[in-house]
Amino acid sequence: MPMSETVKHHADLLLIAFCELRVPQEVRDQVKMSHEFRANTVTLFEDRPRWNKPSEWVHMPIAQFRFDTKSGRWTLYCADRNSRWHLYELVSPTSNLGVLIREVDKDPTGIFFG
Repeated sequence: MPMSETVKHHADLLLIAFCELRVPQEVRDQVKMSHEFRANTVTLFEDRPRWNKPSEWVHMPIAQFRFDTKSGRWTLYCADRNSRWHLYELVSPTSNLGVLIREVDKDPTGIFFG
């Protein structure tokens, strides 16, 4: 069962705000943050100009939030160097997506932003 439009809209607003705050306006020609929904998953990306062709942007996965419609909880995943997803075990699944977004922002292990 897909997530409700209400849940999706709320997640969208939280992630738009996070992306806006994470990257200052004056450097957005060098780095941007974006997110994309697919079914019950929303993936956070960092976008940068390709080093050898600056007119093209590289879309790098940073974090993934998966929503379980039965429990109403979000779970956080991190990408490895091959863009495969792994459960991020330092924070428990929660109905409050903001908790997971703050964990990505803090990045205590360096897994999300290095």
